[in-house]
Amino acid sequence: MEVILLDHVPHLGDRGATVKVKPGYARNYLFPRELALLSTRANQRIFAERERLLKKRDVLAMGSARRVAETLTNVSVTIPVQVGEEDKLYGSVTTIDIARSLGEQNHEVDRRQIQLDEPIRQLGVYTVDIKLHREVSAPIKVWVVKE
Repeated sequence: MEVILLDHVPHLGDRGATVKVKPGYARNYLFPRELALLSTRANQRIFAERERLLKKRDVLAMGSARRVAETLTNVSVTIPVQVGEEDKLYGSVTTIDIARSLGEQNHEVDRRQIQLDEPIRQLGVYTVDIKLHREVSAPIKVWVVKE
């Protein structure tokens, strides 16, 4: 059975690929999860139309993300924290703290867009990327200072 993949499927193919699969795999896994369509002329036209609409939305989203990235170019955030002996932080600075501080400066950013490998546990200046779109990110400075 030939199917058109609607999304990337590991060990099978990328979005838009036409692949041969066993009928049971398509019927029980791909079709219920909306990962594929049966490869017919009508479904190929449906897929082409979906792709056109997705690309149009993607271009609009990227333009919006670039405008937001321009507003975030010179933004820096200062986060005061409580410290103990030898300037050791009580707790850590997380994406939630950074998002809250950006919100106080009227820059609404979702915490999931903030790329932080691990929580910040020391005083200092850090450069943190904010991923606004899969191709657009904006670096900001995060100052972690004593309260």
